[in-house]
Amino acid sequence: MNRKQKQLSMFFAAFILTITTMFSGFSMEAEAAEGQLGIDAEAAMLIDADTGRVLYEKNSDVVLGVASMSKMMTEYMVLEAVKQGKLKWDQKVKINEYVHKLSGAPGLSNVGLTQGEDYTVKELYEAMAIHSGNAATVALAEVLSGTEKNHVEKMNKKAAELGLKDYKFVNSSGLNNKDLLGQHPAGSPDEENVMSARSMAKLAYRLLKDYPEVLETASVPALKFRDGREYKNFNWMLPGLIYQYDGVDGLKTGSTDFAGYGFTATAMKNGQRVISVVMKADSKDSRFSETRKILDFAFSNFTEEELVKKNHQIKGKKTLPVTKGKEDSVKIQAKKAISMTIRNGEKDQYEPVLVLDKKKLNKDGELTAPIKKGEQVGYMTVKSKKDEKISFLTEDGHKEIQVPVVAAESVEKANWFVLAMRGIGGFFGDLFGGVADTVKGWF
Repeated sequence: MNRKQKQLSMFFAAFILTITTMFSGFSMEAEAAEGQLGIDAEAAMLIDADTGRVLYEKNSDVVLGVASMSKMMTEYMVLEAVKQGKLKWDQKVKINEYVHKLSGAPGLSNVGLTQGEDYTVKELYEAMAIHSGNAATVALAEVLSGTEKNHVEKMNKKAAELGLKDYKFVNSSGLNNKDLLGQHPAGSPDEENVMSARSMAKLAYRLLKDYPEVLETASVPALKFRDGREYKNFNWMLPGLIYQYDGVDGLKTGSTDFAGYGFTATAMKNGQRVISVVMKADSKDSRFSETRKILDFAFSNFTEEELVKKNHQIKGKKTLPVTKGKEDSVKIQAKKAISMTIRNGEKDQYEPVLVLDKKKLNKDGELTAPIKKGEQVGYMTVKSKKDEKISFLTEDGHKEIQVPVVAAESVEKANWFVLAMRGIGGFFGDLFGGVADTVKGWF
């Protein structure tokens, strides 16, 4: 092999090595992005509870069993019915034979309910939310919808209304249908409720947004029931329980053989609230240890920052031209501040963006007087300077970081005489300009 051939061979080998390294690097980066926390569960998710911004996700669109975490849907529907006046907390519910038998079924989480006895909606709700009472959930489903079958239909309908995409409810409790004593309301005899981690996070997000009072019950470590017994909350990360974590005050655990062990948690520290989801962990304990990893990651790496101040004006876009007004322009500014949860130290990586309402402007991009102070002319949002996508849980999540842009002052409409003079001036200006152009053409 001559010298030239050796050089060519070495160059080719180096080229192959470079390409291999590049693609290997891309693969490692992709794996690191998905498993950066080393979460030992089939799926997981972390979101900011205020805006729904996605902070971490793993297999978030994979549909899995949710077990008792699906009770959050019945919680939502109970709270909604109370708010609408369709249900009262002190309303009495008489326990039928089926609910009574289910409450005593071995191996299921339950609070014992006596046949023929009256329990209030509040008692049943607390049994469901604190101790994951399956029979209590069925009793609530029946009082809400007449039958559990009707309730399951309403659960699926409500899921669609809330914007969930990957889900199927076949019963109200989250049990496997085979455990419902031959009275499963929908689906096959051994079917269970399923959802994706994204849909579970979205349900929790809407539950906290629409009915924050859900935490008043979800945060109770133990239920003292009328039978004199104390029933522990299955959320062992609450204060005083074995995996307690500072700031955790909800929401719901779940487990079946099919679903594995799941936990949808929420916690607040220093005014910052997050929601985490862990699905199909391999043990009762690991769902809490994996949740701890996620929450530690959230509170150690993310902070809510004010990215745009109130009354902010974007450089070069501080005014808009005005036609037919006493002034020929108007100052515009952000009506409110924009805050968003971001990674620590990355505040300078975001910039404001102005989006004007085209319906407010004429074909020349002008506002037409009169204009009132505070009148909205568009909105302001933020974007990454690196053009990285800011991901949100909901399709309209970006609206959470949009604030109105308004006129900072009023501009009155000019009177008819001023407008006429401007028209005459414009006419003679155009005429003079035309003559000047003609004269220039002579030379």
